[in-house]
Formats: sequence, C-alpha cells, structure tokens
Amino acid sequence: MWGGDMMGWGGGWGWGWFGIVHMVLWWFLIILGIVVLAKWLFGGRSGHASGEDRALSILRERYARGEIDKTEFEARKRDLGG
Repeated sequence: MWGGDMMGWGGGWGWGWFGIVHMVLWWFLIILGIVVLAKWLFGGRSGHASGEDRALSILRERYARGEIDKTEFEARKRDLGG
C-alpha cells in the first residue's frame, strides 16, 4: 500500500531531513555546552575588578545601615584600593 515504506514518508526522504535537522541540533547543543562550560570555568578569573566593585558595594551598604562608622568605612575603603 505504501510502496514498501512502513511509515509512509515517501521512500525515506522525510527521515533524511529529520536526520539532518537532528544532527545540526545535536552539534549546536554540544558546542553550546562547551561554550557554557568554558565560560563557567574561566569566566570567574577575568572578573577581578568586578569582585572589588562588589566588595566596595557591600562596604557601602554596611555603612549605610550603620553597621560601621565613617572611620572604619574609610579605613576599609583604603584597604580595598577604592
């Protein structure tokens, strides 16, 4: 009835396109995974300045909440290089 094709895809041509799309999607996901893994492994080391900004931000928050006084704030700010 289907000319020897059990699924009715017209001689397997439809499965060929599915295979190509599946292969491209598979390689895209593999490459994306490698990029995400590399960013996760090596991304933290290049952000040294952003870590200092974060520390200064925390220091400012503590000063604003009244946890530390102006003298301690200034001393710690100098220690951070800010």
